[in-house]
Formats: sequence, structure tokens, C-alpha cells
Amino acid sequence: MNIEALISKAAGDAVKALYGLEANEKMLQLQKTRSEFEGNLTLVVFPFVKAARKSPEQTAQEIGDYLVANCDAISKFNVVKGFLNLSIADAAWLQLLAAVDADAHYGERLAQEGSPLVMIEYSSPNTNKPLHLGHVRNNLLGWSLAQIMAANGNKVVKTNIVNDRGIHICKSMLAWQKWGNGETPESSGKKGDHLIGDYYVAFDKHYRDEIKELVAQGMDEEKAKQEAPLIKEAHEMLVKWEQNDPEVRALWEKMNSWVYAGFDETYQKMGVSFDKIYYESQTYLKGKAKVEEGLAKGLFERHDDNSVWADLTNEGLDQKLLLRSDGTSVYMTQDIGTAEMRFQDYPIDKMIYVVGNEQNYHFQVLSILLDRLGFKWGKELVHFSYGMVELPNGKMKSREGTVVDADDLMQLMVDDAYKTSMELGKFDDMTEEERREIARMVGMGALKYFILKVDARKNMLFNPEESIDFNGNTGPFIQYTYARIRSILRKSEELRVKSEEFASAQSSSADSSLSEKEIELIQKLSEYGAAVEQASKDYSPSGIANYCYELTKVFNQFYHDYSILNEPDEQKRAFRLVLARNVAKVIKNSMALLGIEVPERM
Repeated sequence: MNIEALISKAAGDAVKALYGLEANEKMLQLQKTRSEFEGNLTLVVFPFVKAARKSPEQTAQEIGDYLVANCDAISKFNVVKGFLNLSIADAAWLQLLAAVDADAHYGERLAQEGSPLVMIEYSSPNTNKPLHLGHVRNNLLGWSLAQIMAANGNKVVKTNIVNDRGIHICKSMLAWQKWGNGETPESSGKKGDHLIGDYYVAFDKHYRDEIKELVAQGMDEEKAKQEAPLIKEAHEMLVKWEQNDPEVRALWEKMNSWVYAGFDETYQKMGVSFDKIYYESQTYLKGKAKVEEGLAKGLFERHDDNSVWADLTNEGLDQKLLLRSDGTSVYMTQDIGTAEMRFQDYPIDKMIYVVGNEQNYHFQVLSILLDRLGFKWGKELVHFSYGMVELPNGKMKSREGTVVDADDLMQLMVDDAYKTSMELGKFDDMTEEERREIARMVGMGALKYFILKVDARKNMLFNPEESIDFNGNTGPFIQYTYARIRSILRKSEELRVKSEEFASAQSSSADSSLSEKEIELIQKLSEYGAAVEQASKDYSPSGIANYCYELTKVFNQFYHDYSILNEPDEQKRAFRLVLARNVAKVIKNSMALLGIEVPERM
């Protein structure tokens, strides 16, 4: 039980004993004491004034007297109007630190038999181009959310749906056929996803040239977009694909295999993975069948042109197309098919889709349709909606080749980390292999932290230069603090600090007077479990990032004012070492929830 929970229970006992009041959780409002007042936690007593039939000040005084007399964790109190400021006894802080130290999984819960199964979908790439900056934010959010849900005792399945069919895929295939001259990843030295992305850009360039030519001949631009020979050929190829033409299918499989190899390399560098990958080419027919089933049950309606629609007007929405008049599917149909396959594969209790906010309406509709079709988690599916991410030089467009490539961005971050660390002299006593590995951790940590510290719902500007800074609210600042603590702990072993001194420091009977900064640090450690739980409720990796930064700041303030290894008092030195190693443990664990590694030395 953490300090807040302990004091909350004691306060509940107090108001019941004093006033016969059964106080609920909402009435027992505890908050950190404001810096201008003495105390660690403040109880708001206004909810108890009516039952006490006394002024707020008198009520606070009575509750304070009761708590000091009956709760060993409280040493003293003071009253400011209707606020009861409580000072926690040093022994209680030491007991709390001992509990944190003894628990390898402190602040996190492990899944048990019968724990809810949460499925999280993220990434969702197209096989006509490499992953870009937008995908980076998506993957980092999805991975982190999966770690946070698992840390709250859920079973988690990480899943991906690959958009491997459609006109955009045929554009790359057709361009390669026309201008590829048999080029392969091996012959070109390019990653497969980059190679295919180049042909997607090439298609668009030639296509725009054809449109210009037709417009110059007097054709309306909209008509020219439909009549351009290239787009017609691409549509013909799509029809052949849908008809299982062996030549088109063989080309499709070959080019997709190049892309998947490229994706795997990018995912590995990014530090993300999946438990199960689904492919749109395998789910869209399932979706069509499910829609036909719903049609037979009267859940949907067929219009005169043979198209199938869902009427959502009773839900305050419009009508939604599910099958076109020619029987072909739309994205909504494919998502229904994917849901069907997933529900057959796993006993899903909660489904979370990590998809950009431009799809908010799509998932509002999908939730209604899945519920209608009988999926138990349909009504409560979660669309983890996130904002756009841009660079200082503006927006990105795939077809014009102006995207920020994920591989290039990650390499830039690692190179910048290497360069910055060299300039600051952090690599002076390391081998080249160590330098490269730490630069990888720091560069990727800078990228991940900079993206994840921002509220996912907001659009954000990613500035690579700002992210690699060893001061301020950055990944490298937190990583460097962790490495500093690990260095202190290694030196303590060299100095042969005795294990019994550590045990003595953890003892609740330790004769020690804790400083304000030490108490603040233990109190911040005690908030980790609540931060993990809140991040799960809010679906918020940024909550973990912000907690980790606050903990790191508090440690650095403490370390600035107090020596650890040079403290002459053996018991105090041992206590501070215990405190430091638990800060390191929580930094490492909280950064792991963000998918960020922490180096042992920097």
C-alpha cells in the first residue's frame, strides 16, 4: 500500500470514528502539500464539515489530532483554513522505500489466469512505400501502449493489418513493369520497401505528365485524370488481380516479399514487433461475407443499384456504403473482415486501434457496425486517435516523394547522437563498438521520447536538433541520469559498501532524520504505480514520459545538494545508495514502457 492509500484509509477511519460518516473515495481528497506550507500530503476537509457540525478549521484540527494519535505514519500536522497538511513520519518513508526496493516489479502488475485480453492494432502500412515519420509516431505509440496495458495486468496481443491490395499497390507494380528493367533489391543495393516506393513516385510523375498532355489537348482536368492511359492500365491490373490472374499475382507476391523484408528491418531498428500480422488481401472477402450475412439478417439494406448500405440515422449519423454496386468492398468492409478473423483467433475483451485522427468518423461507424454484427467488444472498441507529426519544413506527401523516410530519420538520430556525445567528451574512454551501441540507444531514445512525451491527441512538430539535448525534458537527459546512478552504484561496490549497511538503511527503526529532498524523492517514487495505472486509463504514453522526467528532475536536485559516496555517515550513505538504485530501477522500468533502452554508462 502506498502512502496516499495508507493515509486515505486512516482519514476514512478518522471521520467514521469522529462523526459516524462512511466517507467514499471521492470525499477523501488527498493532494501533495503546496510548497509554501509545511507537510507532505494535504487532506481537504470540506466534505466532512456538515457531518462534524463545526467550522472547517475545527474539523481539520479534530481529524489531525485523531490521525497523530492513531496513525504511526503521521508525525504532525498543521491547519490552513479547510486544509489539513500532514507530515509523514521518517519511519513510514523508510518502510515505503524498503517495499519499493524489495519489489522487482514495483508499480506494475503481471497478467494472471483470467486477466482481460487486450488486442492493439498499430502500424498498418501500405506495401507501395516505405514507412515514414507518420508511421514512426504510430508504431511508437502502439508499442508503448501495449507495454502500459501489460504493466496493468492485461494479456496483450500486438497486431498489424497490412494494406497489401488496391489501386495504389498496382501503381507501383505497373511502374516497375514499365521502367524497372528487372531491378531488384539485390541488384540496386536498396531496401525492398525503398525500391518499391521509388516506383510509386515514378508512376505519379509519369501520370501527371500524361494529365498535363491531355489538358493541353483541350480535355477537362478531371476527365484527364480518368482517361490517362497509365491510370487505366493500373485499373486493368487491379481487375486482373481480383480475378486471380497468375502473372499479376506472381508479380504482386514477388514485390510484396521485397517490401516485407524492408519493413522487418525497419521494425527491428525501431524496436517494435507484432504477435500477429493480418493482410487485407486475406480479410476483404471475409468482410464481404460478413456484410452479406448482416444483409440476410436485415441489419443492412440493398439499394436498387445493387450496392449495400448501413442506415445509421438512428445513431445520429448518415448512411454508410459497405459494398459497391459492382460487389467490391470498401475499407469499412475490410475492417469488418479483419475483426471477424481476429475474433476467431483470440478471445478479445478490448480492441484498441492506433490510427490517426483523420479516421475518427470511420471508427465511430465501425464500432456501431461491429456491435450490430454481434462482436462483444464492438460497442466499446477504442480508437486511439493521434495527431499529425510534421518537421519544421512542412507536410509530407508520399506520391511526390517528399516524405520523411523512417530509416533515414532513425539513422540521422543515431549519427547526431554519436556526434553530440563525441563533442561533449562522453565517449573519451570507450571502444568504438561501445560508442556505436550507446549512440544507437541515445539516438533512438531521443527520437522516441520526443514523440511520446507529447499528448498523442495533439499535432506535433518534430525537431531532431531539440530532441538530442543532454539537458531539459529529453530522452538523453533521462538516460544520462540513469547512467550516472549506475556509475555511483558501481563505485559503491568498489568501495565495498557492506550489504548489512543497506539492510540497516532499509530498517524502519533506522535512527535517521530525512531531509526534505530525500522525502520528496521517496514520495515521487511512491507515485509510480499510480502513474502507470493512470496511463492505462487515459491511454497515455505521455503520462509515463512526464512522470519519468519529473522523477529524474527530483533526483538531480537531490544529487546537487547531497553527496552519496562521500557521505561520512555510513548509515546515511547506505540509505542514499538504496534510494539511488531504486530511482535507477524505476527510470529503467518506466523508460521500458516507452520502448526506450537506458545505457549502463555514458
